[in-house]
Amino acid sequence: MRIAETNKSIARIIQAEIDQKTKPLASLGIVETLALQLGVIYQTKTPRISNPVVFICAGNHGITQRGVSAYPAEVTAQMLLNFKNGGAAINVLAKSFGLQVEIVNAGVDVSTIANLVNLNPPIADSTQDFSSQDAMTSIQCEAAIDLGHKRAIACIETGTNFVLLGEMGIGNTSAAAVITSIMTGFPIDVCVGRGTGLGDQALIEKQQILEAAIEFHGREHEPLTVLRKFGGLEIAALVGIIFAAAQSGCAILVDGYITTSAALIAVAIEPNVADYLIYSHLSREPGHRIALDHLHGTQILSLDLCLGEGSGAALAFPIVKAASEILCEMATFESASVSTAKSEDQ
Repeated sequence: MRIAETNKSIARIIQAEIDQKTKPLASLGIVETLALQLGVIYQTKTPRISNPVVFICAGNHGITQRGVSAYPAEVTAQMLLNFKNGGAAINVLAKSFGLQVEIVNAGVDVSTIANLVNLNPPIADSTQDFSSQDAMTSIQCEAAIDLGHKRAIACIETGTNFVLLGEMGIGNTSAAAVITSIMTGFPIDVCVGRGTGLGDQALIEKQQILEAAIEFHGREHEPLTVLRKFGGLEIAALVGIIFAAAQSGCAILVDGYITTSAALIAVAIEPNVADYLIYSHLSREPGHRIALDHLHGTQILSLDLCLGEGSGAALAFPIVKAASEILCEMATFESASVSTAKSEDQ
């Protein structure tokens, strides 16, 4: 996968434009940092966001058979119906902030839920239990990446230039924890969290199960191998969306721990992907900080979130949109006939 590096020569021009806005230098803090990143991604001093889409990639995980989640696997399909009916947190947030929601069924059996028959057919009904075998075959992994890529391209071709990442999959914090541990080199015990709300003893058992799974497979660092052995079909689909968006020159707003684990894989495959990634928030999951640090990512929000669905990305979106509008619409000292600050030697 070849992703073009952003042309950073324009950064000086955009930074000069930001510095000439009618405000003290750097007084808008991270909003200015975001404005600069958007300008570099879109290669313009007026980066307009159009038709933003939040992709909710869904997949079930065989590892849930080992009791690593407080919720049963059937909740994933039930939540897909909730998304479709507009009743989930992400639906409310998307409606509030003008976001289109796209559901990508990468790996959930919805055959018994009549109102979901019009979703795309999944690559498989679930991954396998990675404590004793590979989560996916190579064919399944590649197909899930391709599914995400095609779904993103379809939206981009109709005018979307900004992508938000979301997910749904009971058990996927286990996959994210193992991916984070192997890709960053940190031990699994500091990457494992409570997920959907495990108690203390269940958390200890989850850690032990994941430690044993890593020992069973080994710490092979090749990213596609890590994804195939431990990942989820929805995580693979997210990798495909990241590639499609970056190839098309779109900004990508990453959500929480699961979507950041997909970013770890995508950046390891193609480092230039990192130029297009914006990190929305810091999750309550302890491994998320480790993943963000490895990616040199600075989050916009820290709200103690651990929901997923793209909820953190949606909450951060208005700040990113504001950064775009500041760069596009805010007057400069010259255009507003406002006196600039005196230089220090005056």
